[in-house]
Amino acid sequence: MRAPRRIGLAVVAALGLSLVPRGAAAQQSDTTVWYALLHHDERRPDYARQETTREAIPLPPPPPGEPPAAVRGLYLNAYVFGSKRFYDILRLVDSTEINTFVIDVKDDTGYLTYPSAVPTAIEIGANGKIRARDLHQRLALLKEKGIHPVARIVVAKDPLLARGKDNWAVRDRRGGLWHDRINTAWVDAYQDSVWIYAADLAAEAVLQGFAEVQFDYLRFPDEPREVLDYAIFSGKRAGEKPHQAIRRNVALMRDRLAPLGVPFTIDIFGLTTSADGDLGIGQVWEDLAPLADAVLPMVYPSHYGRGAYGISHPNASPYAVVRRALEDGVARNAKLAKPPRIRPYLQAFSIYRVRYRAEEIRAQIKAVEDVGLQDWVLWNARGVYPAAALRRLPEPSVGMSDASSVSTDRGATRQ
Repeated sequence: MRAPRRIGLAVVAALGLSLVPRGAAAQQSDTTVWYALLHHDERRPDYARQETTREAIPLPPPPPGEPPAAVRGLYLNAYVFGSKRFYDILRLVDSTEINTFVIDVKDDTGYLTYPSAVPTAIEIGANGKIRARDLHQRLALLKEKGIHPVARIVVAKDPLLARGKDNWAVRDRRGGLWHDRINTAWVDAYQDSVWIYAADLAAEAVLQGFAEVQFDYLRFPDEPREVLDYAIFSGKRAGEKPHQAIRRNVALMRDRLAPLGVPFTIDIFGLTTSADGDLGIGQVWEDLAPLADAVLPMVYPSHYGRGAYGISHPNASPYAVVRRALEDGVARNAKLAKPPRIRPYLQAFSIYRVRYRAEEIRAQIKAVEDVGLQDWVLWNARGVYPAAALRRLPEPSVGMSDASSVSTDRGATRQ
């Protein structure tokens, strides 16, 4: 979902990142790249000792099977979710407005976070790097604390699936599998089977206890024309354009998952809120937004080039960039017969010599609220989030018993 874009080509090659044609922001790079980029920025925090901002407004808990009235979320990669760090982050949740975790079920390596019984997953070895064998205990703890668990599933960037099912993969005119500039194989987004596999994993995640499914990499590779010229997409239908294929297959997943009755949500490039075309990857707001219960544009200021929205240094202007991007999204949403909720991903990582601490993160949240939206999710690949960026929960009333205190803080005060 989120490879940074404003960086020299030599650095791109060294780090294994990619750039998006026509200046659009790329999605997430491999987790190890983010680790290398961000390792120097933050140390493991002691959440119990950190100060938070002003108090959150208590809201009633959502009905069973429904997301919170206002989603305030954190992204957790598979390693963080399956490690002791998970319990550190729960300490943060205990005292702040956070009520949602977006958790990797399948990331952009193709491996799964917990053992799957889906036949394709078994066949291709997707259970080969399990990160959370105690999934049920961790989900039970989230339920106890009133946390909405969202299963994130990467679709088209799946090198494991490409190797295991090479007839579903993007092929190379020179022979074998096609690879992007960081030598990653992709599956063919025109192929129905790729999307059915993702939907099967999502259905299994819901049966395991996840309350929402979220899909990422709903797109074609973001590579320059000279690289894509070697790519063969054998699943392409006659006359079908990339954005039509993406819409067709997202609708396919939505229809297969509708009987489960959980929210169907999608991640898209931030620039889709403003772009006229499909960004060269097949994503158009008007195609995809009506299919989802919530759409998550990745409006990271670091992903916008100098001069975007008339802002000379977008990465140093978090409030202005997020507000302008979301204003465009709200305007486009207003023209839809069935508009989804807009739940932006916000930048909680530092890059390009601009440090994103509590002030920069809170500025983005304020931009969300100032355009009339309520929902947001913070993205940091390392799972490091400053408590000072978050509103704190009210303290329990003096004299309340331990049992009533848990009921108030874990239920009615969850937002």
